[in-house]
Amino acid sequence: MRLLVINPNSTASMTEKIGAAARAVASPGTEIVAVNPMDSPVSIEGYYDEALCVPGLLQIIRDTPEADAVIIACFDDTGLDAARCLTDRPVIGIGEAAYHFAGMLSNKFSVVTTLARSVPALEHNLHKYGLSARCARVRSSEVAVLELEHKGSDARRRISAEIGRAVAEDRAEAIVLGCAGMADLAASLATEHGLPVLDGVACAVRLAEAMVGLGLRTSRLGGYAPPPKAKAFAAA
Repeated sequence: MRLLVINPNSTASMTEKIGAAARAVASPGTEIVAVNPMDSPVSIEGYYDEALCVPGLLQIIRDTPEADAVIIACFDDTGLDAARCLTDRPVIGIGEAAYHFAGMLSNKFSVVTTLARSVPALEHNLHKYGLSARCARVRSSEVAVLELEHKGSDARRRISAEIGRAVAEDRAEAIVLGCAGMADLAASLATEHGLPVLDGVACAVRLAEAMVGLGLRTSRLGGYAPPPKAKAFAAA
């Protein structure tokens, strides 16, 4: 089985971290191909960055037909619906995957993301997925995405502090980390706080393996019907 894991931003070090996190949980025999567009923003922090990333994301999917499933490794689930129109392979956003896992592990979960400007996009997605009632709150740690790439930053401390506040103030029973760049922090934060801390990359890999193993495909009816061929390959 081959899983295509796309980091929609152009920061190669983050792509390497995401690839490592995906391989750490992948089953034997699952190949992880982790890639990123070359001409997208260096980080995704809000609606504008999301829009700029989508063309490169879709081009990678077009150029990699041999993958059995696609994982969009941005917690905003950037371009998810458009990607599902482009292929009938399972396409999984790490945000949606983590929310569903958290909802099955707890009565209420909170999300700890990066900057405040990212909060509305995540709240919008939770509403779209029908999971708003399960999420106590989407919290900002005020950690910029690229701070997660700097070994000397205090990003982990600030994220941990926000988790502590989520437990105390939201009565959260599980925490979803709201950025793919936090993938390497989940295990240690879960141990520190004594509750499930979910990394969307890991959740998406296991979910993709299950879908491929069951032979499931994305529906071609209704909203995910393929675009006319002229449109689908206009940028190819």
